[in-house]
Amino acid sequence: MREEAELLLFQHLLSRTDWDLGLETAALVVAEAEYPGLNVAKYSGKLDRMGRRARKLVAESMLQDTPPIVVVLRLLYEEMGFRGNVSDYYDPKNSFLNDVLDRRLGIPITLALVMIGVCRRAGVKADGVSFPGHFLVRTEDENGSVFFVDPFDGRILDEESLQLLYEQTTGDPSDLDPAFLQPACKKQILARLLNNLRAIYEVRGDRVRLKKILQRMAILNPSDEIESRLALLGKNVPLAPRLSVN
Repeated sequence: MREEAELLLFQHLLSRTDWDLGLETAALVVAEAEYPGLNVAKYSGKLDRMGRRARKLVAESMLQDTPPIVVVLRLLYEEMGFRGNVSDYYDPKNSFLNDVLDRRLGIPITLALVMIGVCRRAGVKADGVSFPGHFLVRTEDENGSVFFVDPFDGRILDEESLQLLYEQTTGDPSDLDPAFLQPACKKQILARLLNNLRAIYEVRGDRVRLKKILQRMAILNPSDEIESRLALLGKNVPLAPRLSVN
């Protein structure tokens, strides 16, 4: 019954328009697949407190002409110690927003969720970017200057760094298509988060957890392929694993 209720809640959240969808709430509801009864309000409260601190620091820095995103990055990565998990990149905990907030450890997409959530609360414009192979954050200051951040280490990327990252993640030496730097919608971000967990559980052969993730993927983006995978799980048929976590 609890699992059905969690799926219904996820479905209810996704029935909203992308504008109205609470991205962090939806990400925390995804984590309920691993942590039934997760206290979503507790973790939203953590982001609220971080956001208030960031808002104060941004306001104080305005006289110093420091870009707001630099202030947020100092708070998250220098003061609070958020960082990418280089020792166990494929740990599923890196994909659960509650674990990332507790451990201050994650992968690009979940660290981006933290950054975007804090920026929003601090009055700093920030969006996720579904960059090939490595999720990024795009932010803009009041003067219209655009910055791209690698959330894995909190580093601002210039054009050369973006091109190098593109070549490293795709193996393609051609010029970076500007379309890859456009903001992703919230449902695209959730889809990428779920797909990361799907890849991890397929590689691990964890069919119980994989089923929960596929059920949520079927709600978010129904497809014959997802339904087929769910059917194969029910028949205990081996599934070919694929690993792509970013």
